[in-house]
Amino acid sequence: MPRYEHTFIARPDLTPQQAQGLAEQLGRAVAELGGQIGKVEYWGLKTLAYRIKKHRKGHYVHFEVEGPAKVVDELERLERINEDVLRFLTVKVERFEEGPSAVMQARSGRDERRR
Repeated sequence: MPRYEHTFIARPDLTPQQAQGLAEQLGRAVAELGGQIGKVEYWGLKTLAYRIKKHRKGHYVHFEVEGPAKVVDELERLERINEDVLRFLTVKVERFEEGPSAVMQARSGRDERRR
């Protein structure tokens, strides 16, 4: 089955738990269509490079999806409808990377330097 990396940005007025709940809701929709969700990473509230729908910040959530193209089409359709999602991006990949993503590695390195 094809593999995809999917990232979305949620509105900043959501709590981190609500943003992760939104990811779980989208994950259930993927599972209902026969797809699988791999690793899910909450990257946190980050400042955007430019305003999106009058917001300067957003909650970033990244996950790996494995399934047919119809799964990705439905996932993106649900995100277009949902007012909590500001922006999303899906990229087809050959294989998933082992371990945490580059964003999570940079974050953990930054946390270690603070100690």
